[in-house]
Amino acid sequence: MIPVLVMSAAALMSSAITARVKEYARSRRILDVPNGRSLHQAAVPRGGGLGFVTTILISLPLMWFFFPADSPLWLALLGSLPIAVTGWLDDRFSLPASRRFLVHSLVAAWAVWMLGGLEGVRLGTIELDLGAFGYPLAWLLVVWLINLYNFMDGIDGLAAGQAVLVGAVGALLASAGGNVGLAWFAALVAASCAGFLQWNLPPARIFMGDAGSGFLGYVFAVVALYSEASGGPPLLVWLLLLGVFVVDSTATLIQRWLAGERWYEAHRSHAYQRAVQLGFSHRFVTLTVLGITAVLAAVAWVVNTLPALALPVALLDFGLLLLIWRYVYKRSRRADAG
Repeated sequence: MIPVLVMSAAALMSSAITARVKEYARSRRILDVPNGRSLHQAAVPRGGGLGFVTTILISLPLMWFFFPADSPLWLALLGSLPIAVTGWLDDRFSLPASRRFLVHSLVAAWAVWMLGGLEGVRLGTIELDLGAFGYPLAWLLVVWLINLYNFMDGIDGLAAGQAVLVGAVGALLASAGGNVGLAWFAALVAASCAGFLQWNLPPARIFMGDAGSGFLGYVFAVVALYSEASGGPPLLVWLLLLGVFVVDSTATLIQRWLAGERWYEAHRSHAYQRAVQLGFSHRFVTLTVLGITAVLAAVAWVVNTLPALALPVALLDFGLLLLIWRYVYKRSRRADAG
């Protein structure tokens, strides 16, 4: 009963703060105005991610008080504050990419330092020792997930809905393994994002903005690294839960780089964006991605409980996701050519 009450309170708090941010953003003209790269038709307030950001950050001292054994996690998560602040400033003033990257780099270094790097990874029955190489790899993972989540926040309900699913399933997996503090925090993320999601469902009344998307990317990166190091669900499980985002962002980045395009600039060439351009609604695309994530959640459970199957099953699933990405990409190219 107590967990239900606590998570309900988190959802209500997040929703209430989001409502106030919506009013503030409208009054100050902090709007996402449609342009050539947009997929929405009308100006929409942005910065709504402050609802779940504030709820989660306010809850961190309580998490630290009740679960002091997880102090490396709480220390690392303090880095989410500068990420959120930088995102909010970018929502308001459009900061140069170089400044954002500097903040991302410094905060990622903080996270790696607090968590002790990434000494190794569990790939089912295989334990891969990374040694010193684990530090730059962990740093790269944090930076990439911050930006990856930002890239995937482009249509109504997608990024927030994904966070609800990943947080909820991650909480169940962590709880089953006895990682109580990690489970509570993952559930808090899910509940807080659910409070925001009611304002962001298609048609969205407010966008989370960079303040929310970068924050979530950082949070999931820290949670995944800590989970791997502390004996919780392996890093591989978290990457599976985020599989659609990981594959779409990574494959699109590589494709743009190979094509000689400015991959770091805003664009509309992710698979989920191409699907909308093909005529599918925001609601359909969002529900499809969340449906695939629900399937990946079942796969993650198998990977977490049956280590012997972990690596082949994970590789198969990432391969299937890549095939889906390629199908959408080729179909949209044919539509553009026609």
